[in-house]
Formats: sequence, structure tokens, C-alpha cells
Amino acid sequence: MARVLPTRLSTGKPYPMGAHWDGLGVNFCVFSAHAERMELCLFDAAGRREVARLELPDCTDEVFHGYLPGARPGQVYGYRVHGPYQPEAGHRFNPNKLLLDPYAKKTIGTLHWSDALYGYRVGSPREDLSYDRRDSAAAMPKAVVVDGTFNWGDDTAPGHGWGETVIYEAHVKGLTFKHPLVAEHERGTFAGLGDPHVVEHLAKLGVTAIELLPIHGFLQDRFLVAKSLRNYWGYSTLSFFAPEPAYLAEGSLNEVRMAVRRLHAAGIEVILDVVYNHTCEGSEMGPTLSWRGFDNASYYQLLKDNPRCFVNDTGCGNTLNVAHPRVLQMVMDSLRHWAQAYHVDGFRFDLGTTLGREAHGFDPCSGFFDAIRQDPVLSRLKLISEPWDIGPGGYQLGNHPPGFAEWNDRFRDSVRKYWRGDNDQRRELAGRLMGSSDIFEKLRRKTWASVNYVTSHDGFTLHDAVCYRERHNETNKEDGKDGHAENFSSNWGVEGPSADETIAATRERVKRAMLATLMFSHGTPMLLAGDEMGRTQAGNNNAYCHDSEISWCDWTGVLAKEPTPETVLRDFLARVIALRQRHPSLRSENFLHGNVEILPGISDVAWFDERGAVLSPDAWADGAAHLLALRRAAQADGYVDVTLLLLNATDGDREFFAPEPALPWRLALDSARPDQVSILTEGKVMAGAHGLVLLAAEMRP
Repeated sequence: MARVLPTRLSTGKPYPMGAHWDGLGVNFCVFSAHAERMELCLFDAAGRREVARLELPDCTDEVFHGYLPGARPGQVYGYRVHGPYQPEAGHRFNPNKLLLDPYAKKTIGTLHWSDALYGYRVGSPREDLSYDRRDSAAAMPKAVVVDGTFNWGDDTAPGHGWGETVIYEAHVKGLTFKHPLVAEHERGTFAGLGDPHVVEHLAKLGVTAIELLPIHGFLQDRFLVAKSLRNYWGYSTLSFFAPEPAYLAEGSLNEVRMAVRRLHAAGIEVILDVVYNHTCEGSEMGPTLSWRGFDNASYYQLLKDNPRCFVNDTGCGNTLNVAHPRVLQMVMDSLRHWAQAYHVDGFRFDLGTTLGREAHGFDPCSGFFDAIRQDPVLSRLKLISEPWDIGPGGYQLGNHPPGFAEWNDRFRDSVRKYWRGDNDQRRELAGRLMGSSDIFEKLRRKTWASVNYVTSHDGFTLHDAVCYRERHNETNKEDGKDGHAENFSSNWGVEGPSADETIAATRERVKRAMLATLMFSHGTPMLLAGDEMGRTQAGNNNAYCHDSEISWCDWTGVLAKEPTPETVLRDFLARVIALRQRHPSLRSENFLHGNVEILPGISDVAWFDERGAVLSPDAWADGAAHLLALRRAAQADGYVDVTLLLLNATDGDREFFAPEPALPWRLALDSARPDQVSILTEGKVMAGAHGLVLLAAEMRP
């Protein structure tokens, strides 16, 4: 028998925000400072037919609320909000537009692009000042009431310290969609991410955390759909509390939780890339899907002298107004939801500068940062910021508050330039190898504040960084003008694929050298998923719009039983990660300056040339020098760990002499000849072209 719901709502409570089932019914509440009244729209289970429209009966402290007895998990709903339509004053209420609850924990249905989704008449001479009366419900996804219970069993967060953290940045779909051992219907989903074959691959590599590109529900932007392209990366959020439905194989939220449990069981943390700087609604010419229709003037930053228009510090058309207490509350509630309901271990904040910008500019003591740093749940998680945006004073690398790590693009650029043979890079690389103290050594921060990477989702893959000198983004249909123009890459003789064995060998050498440099640098290393498989995007350095072979990981080579270039690179990467974990001197959390003597004649850090001589100021200033030796020493459990890193960015083999005092060095790694045993005789060793050698000695004090 079909359930018969009441025709009116009781008062209910103004908290918690969103829709919450208490076993007897559902409490609904939503914020709006400027709405006049609000209607809850109930739909059938498929979300196609509106079956009831009930006004929320009360409003307390700008929160509209009502209670629906008898409602259960699975109830599909949306809102219609009444208020002034005055774009010149920043108000864009239009009850003809069905709105998605900003706190929706699950969504159903797919957005179907239609002019009815806009609050104004598209094409009208008055543009967004006009008013559209068409009902948008048929084109809108809807919210679903959920039961958040889940048996977490003995799930325990791995709790890796920053000093031992190795991050693997991945896309939920791209990582598993082409994996032949994952069940076909689970490929490209959280179920696929939690598949034992995938988890085993990550564990064998030695990564300790997987950082997932946005998993919040996101929009397929109209301009991309018109070009037959897709929003693949997901930086266009439609729901801050609900996972992207396409990543659920069978539609259950517990698929996300199961993936987290399995990764945790393997000792792997889960970090989410989150986008709180803007939403998918775009500029004033965008659609009315959620926040714009609930309270445009509160949720978004508007131009003070023209509130019809949006502040666009993000380059995406709008900027979320996190300075507003209710908007900040939404962000904090969203973060805690993922931390508590899904047990995630940390967050990477897209365009973090936007989130920290106050009226006077970027502020490391902004309300956003302060709220997180004092939160008893969030402050203990791994927090990472992308420290830039396109707004005023947008580049803020090194200026975030304690407790936050930051993506360090200077590390990426320095490593790429050094290994392609650029001049004047030795001093710059030295700073990056030691955790970028010139950038981060302030406010008692540690080296882990620098998230070091050579590649990320944004830009060339590792393989493309050694195969292409220029970007090749023609398939993005933007006349090849999008993406970074300068990538500090080299093709080593031929643009793109090459059958020349010499070129191929050089490319593999440089790839290994860059990976080893990443792992042997102080700071937090981050890898890009697929780099260990030789993944290529065919020279595209901005593949955000390609849900295709361009973006998916190809597992063919890395799963081969016989040796392939992919298996060799994978095994090499696993080896350098293991070396990083074995040698404390390679991953010091403290900034070192060579002023602490660990053993007689051996300081915590020292720099040398290829002859074993301490580098003089003149030697540091030699822009043509491409050889570098770095000795580091660290106290370990009952012994002193000493390593000597020899770097040769030239195109020929070079002989290095170990500095005094003489130590019982053993060869730990030769990136130029990873399968051969290099001979260390009379304190000298040969470093191959485009290669890196690591020597190690364990000294008993």
C-alpha cells in the first residue's frame, strides 16, 4: 500500500541543516536570509513526478524549517523559493525553478540542459534582468533523504605521520576504468577503487595516501556538452555533501565507505580534492540550480558597485562567499560530513587562496582558516591547499597558516628545468631538495608543508613531459590556446612518440631521475596516477574535458607477466619509495642548514661538487654547472643514517668522488642503470648521463 504523507508540515527544528530522518519522520531545514517563503516539493521514487508541495511553516534565525511525519529514507525532494527578483540588488529568487538542497546527501537523476534552468529568459534583450516562468523540475536532479548508518567494524585510520606520507593523486574513474581484472560493471567507480587488485597495486608501490580528484556531485557544463566533450575532472560542484552518482556502481553510498575501509585496511589514507571556492552555477548568466535560487546575495561574492554581477577570483564565473557565517557553516559541515560519515583522512583545497581572501586581501588568519584550525575533528586531518587563484594577490605559496601543507609548483618547475639541462638551476634545485626553507620555514612549520610534485592532473603527465616540448590541446576545441604555454619539458629530439632507441632510452632515464629526485627530497612527495605506467595524454596538458582514452590509465603494460617499460618503471618507483622510507635522512621533517654536527666531520647537510669539494659561493654562482652532490645525516634508532646523493644532468657519464671523511658507502640506487651494479672503488663512482646515484652508510655512534 502506498504511503500517505501529511498535507502540511509541523514546525520541526532549525537544525541540523538539510534533511534528517529520526526514525519517525524527516526534519527539513535550509538557510536563506532574503527569501520570503519556501516550499518543499516531494517527488515519486524516480524523481519524475511532483506529488506534493508543502510550505516550510517556520523560520528561525534565517533558517526555514519543517517536519514531515512518516517520511523515510529514499524520499525524493527539492525546493521552490519565493522572494524578490531584483538582479540589480543581487536577488534572483524564482519559484518556477526547482532547487537542489545545498545539504543534499544523495542525488537522483541527471541534469538535462534546457533554457528553463535559467532564472531569466535566455536570449532576451534584457538578458538576466528578464524573468523566466517555465518550470525547471523536469530538467533537474533531485535530493534524496538518506539513512547514514553503516557498519564500520574495526576500521581504523592509518594515521601516517607527514614524514612518511607519499601521496598518489588519482581520478576515481580514470584509475580503474580500463583495469581488466576489475569487474566490468565496477570499473570507474568506488567499487572499482576498492577492488583488491587496485588496492594491491597501490600498496606494492608503497604509497600511503590516495588523493582523489573531486568526488562531490558535479555538473556537465553546457559549453562542454555543446562541443561533445565532458567535465571529466569534476571541478564544477553541484553538491557539497553527495558523491558523484556516476562513481557509484549500484547507486549505494556505502560503496564509498567500503572503498575507504579497504584502503584503510591496506594502510592507505584517503584525501579528497574539494572545491569550495566556486560552484557550477557560473556567472550572473548561469543557471539557477541551488544556491543562486536560495539566496544569491548571501552565497556569492557580488561586486559592491554592481551587485548584479559576480566577483570572479576563480575564473569560473563566481566566487563562494565563505566570509558569510552561514556559507562558512555549510563548508565546515560538508568537511565534517566527509570526515565523520565517510572516514576520509584529509582534504586538498582547490584554489585555497580564494578561501583565505578577506576584504583586505589574502589572510592566513581568515575566518575560513581559523574555523578549520580550531575544529576538533578537521584540525587533526591532513590539510593541503592549492596556494593560488587569479584574483588580486593570488599567488600565496608559503603564506598559508600552520597546519596546512601547500602544493609547491616551484619544486615541479625546478626539477623539470634541472633535468632537461637548463642553466642556473643548481642553486634553485638545492633549495627544493631540502624542503624549500626559503618558502616555508616560518611559524614553526615543517618541511612537510611543501607538497612536492613533478606532475599533477593539471599539466603534462610524466611521460609527456619527456616526449613533448609544446602542448597539443587541439582536441579541447579551444584553438589549442588553453593550458600552460610553458611546461619546462623536453622531447629529447622528436616531438611525440619516437621509434629511436636512443631517444627512448634518454626519456626513460630522465623519468627515473625525476621520480628519484621527488622521493629523495625533503617535503611531502605527490605522484600522479598512471605515471608509473607510462600514461600519456598525447601531449594534452589540460585534459579536463576528456572522459576518454586520453585520460584513463592503461594497465596493459604494467600487468604484463614479462618485463615491459611499464613494469620496469613501476618497480623502480616502488624501489625509490622504499628507499625513502628506509632512510630518515631522505625525509627529515625539520629544516636543515648544516649547522648541526651529527658525527665528527659530518653535519646534518652539506653540499659538494663532483670532486668532493665543498661548494664555494663562486661555485654556487656558476650557472653552467649541472653536477651536484648532497650529503645528509640523521639520527635513527640506534645508528646514524648518512646518504650521499649525486646528480648528473649532463648528457654524458660523470665521475664523482665521495667527500671526506671516508665512510663505508654502499650503492643504494643508480637511476641511469637500475638493473646494473655500479662499482664504488677508492671513493669514486660513475653517475650516468641524466642520472642520479644514491649512496648510503649506516654509522654506529
